[in-house]
Amino acid sequence: MTQDALQAGGAALAEAPEPAETAPVLSDAELAERMRDATERVTAEIAKRIIGQENALEQVLISLFVGGNSMITGVPGLAKTLIVQTLSEVLSLDFRRIQFTPDLMPSDITGTDIIQEDPETGKRSLVFVRGPVFTNIVLADEINRTPPKTQSALLEAMQEHQVSVQGRTYRLPEPYFVFATQNPIELEGTYPLPEAQLDRFLFNIIIEYLPVGQEREVVRATTSDDSPELRSILTGEEIVRFQHLVRRVPVTDAVLAYAVDLARRSRPRSSAAPAFVREQVEYGASVRAAQFSILAGKARALMRGRHHVSVEDIRALAPAIFRHRILPSFQARAEKVDSESIIARLIAETPVPASGM
Repeated sequence: MTQDALQAGGAALAEAPEPAETAPVLSDAELAERMRDATERVTAEIAKRIIGQENALEQVLISLFVGGNSMITGVPGLAKTLIVQTLSEVLSLDFRRIQFTPDLMPSDITGTDIIQEDPETGKRSLVFVRGPVFTNIVLADEINRTPPKTQSALLEAMQEHQVSVQGRTYRLPEPYFVFATQNPIELEGTYPLPEAQLDRFLFNIIIEYLPVGQEREVVRATTSDDSPELRSILTGEEIVRFQHLVRRVPVTDAVLAYAVDLARRSRPRSSAAPAFVREQVEYGASVRAAQFSILAGKARALMRGRHHVSVEDIRALAPAIFRHRILPSFQARAEKVDSESIIARLIAETPVPASGM
């Protein structure tokens, strides 16, 4: 595969970490086959505990292979937390869960300096005590249950993979991911996330109620004495190598242009915006939407055994990428038009290049 560079705003995305020097040298074709096999094995292990939710699980794995952070949204009781916990068990990575509450402070997440006394000399000094953010996978559970000041404590960690405290910078371990669960904002006791933080999430993954047959399976499985044992499938070193492979997947100019067009047409002040966007959208998608569309499309293609990205990859992932980046206008909300319907119409009306499929 040839090295492919995103055309717009590449500095906005964190670079994938360097792979370990001791890793065996494999061709891209061999590494791609390993990634596809790993996808199947990880999915099979997670399916031992998680029933259904295939689309959500695919998007979680794409987040893993892209090196992005994702939000998981759904009403209580739909296994949002369990999905991330289960994922952590099939990966050889450190995992921490932070339960977000209204009284949680930023230092409870990042860590803080404390005064420590040497028992021998009696000398006191400041010692940095690392918070739970120092791990490989952070589960920010019910992130919208805490005020924006505390939510924002994750911003630097999510984007730069580092934490700054009292003028000192501490690097976070690699690979590093934040998965945040949230309840829909119409429920009481929640705080909407700031737009700057929302834009740093690759996906907003929606967890829906299961079909009746699968719901019966869930009830049967969770009320029995059977507790499936999960095997560890992937190491952090392998994940980092897959992340670099994803960035080397080629993408045609037509597919890249389609991803950029989709983002530009979502912005009401853009000359490319259709009339319904100008009427129904207050703010559209940022450049990150196009960047993430290409990166996620590359990962999806590899997971499905393809070495190139198609427009179908971009279209399939667009709802999860755009739904937290498009803000409906007051008029749209008054008419009960939500971001989902705007995105569906945007996808349907954006011209597809003939060479992009």
